[in-house]
Amino acid sequence: MELDELLTIFDKVAVNLKKLEQVWDRASPLLPEGPARGSTPEYQNLVRTWDALLPGLAQIDGWTITEELPDMDALGQMFLDYAEIQEPAHGAYAIRDKPGDDLGEYRFRLDQARRRAIAARLQELTEQITGLLRGITAVLPTKDEFFEQQGKRNKLDTLETQRVEDVLGEIERLLGDTVERKGRWGDLHRHLRFGEVNDWHDINESDWPSVSVDIEAAHFGETDPIPVPEVDLGVAGRARPAGGATTALNWSALDPDQFERLLFDILRSLDGYQNVDWLMKTNAADRGRDISLERVVQDAAGATRTERVIVQAKHYTSKSVGPGDVQDSLSRLSMWEPPVIRFLIIATSSRFTADAVRIVDQHNDLGKQPQIEMWPDNRMEVLLSQQPTLAITHGLRS
Repeated sequence: MELDELLTIFDKVAVNLKKLEQVWDRASPLLPEGPARGSTPEYQNLVRTWDALLPGLAQIDGWTITEELPDMDALGQMFLDYAEIQEPAHGAYAIRDKPGDDLGEYRFRLDQARRRAIAARLQELTEQITGLLRGITAVLPTKDEFFEQQGKRNKLDTLETQRVEDVLGEIERLLGDTVERKGRWGDLHRHLRFGEVNDWHDINESDWPSVSVDIEAAHFGETDPIPVPEVDLGVAGRARPAGGATTALNWSALDPDQFERLLFDILRSLDGYQNVDWLMKTNAADRGRDISLERVVQDAAGATRTERVIVQAKHYTSKSVGPGDVQDSLSRLSMWEPPVIRFLIIATSSRFTADAVRIVDQHNDLGKQPQIEMWPDNRMEVLLSQQPTLAITHGLRS
């Protein structure tokens, strides 16, 4: 079955599920919560509507909703029976709540099935837009240059800009209602509509990184389990397993973009950091995204201040960070001021050469701003030892 055909089925099922939820929203308040007899014409019509809609739910892994709505009269009699024997009416409440429980279960399974279906294509399209945006903005004047030159405020209309709109439309189609739109979706569509030089820079630097977080949420799925071997952890723990524990991680499992995402997640999880956000300039030498944040500092008197920090990721698996990398990192900081930058963190999956360490030490000893902090692979591994779920989620431990 083609993906587009499958998505159409998902969409149709989602519509039918929504209709059933609306029927239940109307029917559930009519059901008795204590001893009662009889039914109502309104409820009987809702029962018929429910029965007519049920065939519109496709099976998901061999399961779907099949049960009718509770019989109102029989449910009221059941509450009466419980009252007569002076027992808690747990069974009656379970029957009363069953349709709502089934609807919740079906929606969960539907979202999970759709997420599995779109994962590969979603990843492909996300990479396409990232590449297209880098290419589009690389040949444009900066926003400052554009405004200084008072260029014509015309919408950019190229094959690449049209492709971005087309791909974004397909991403929206893939997502459907499986993910909550928390990012800058409205800003993204507004900037696409105007499509001027400054709009494309805003899309690249702010809008796309923001909505990418939502897209990744749909792609990875917080409810999808990570496979684990069959083992009884209690038995295994009592067996006193031999050997030691390693902090070494499989850095080669990540590409540069994934390393940046990992670093972003680490920084968001650390105490003492706030307002962690992406920065992006596509004319950077390594095409990477910088990260901006604030470090919260509290002195002995209890006063609190914040210091602006820029973090740059260097994902190297076959070389170390050298003096040229340090100088390049420093040269890029002017793009992000003002406000003033107090610290630069260079984080890498590799090491720093002796010359690079010497340059950093000399820079810091002379009191130059910003001060530079080096996060080599062993520092990253310690941080991830404290956040093991991140190491697992990002595929660094098999």
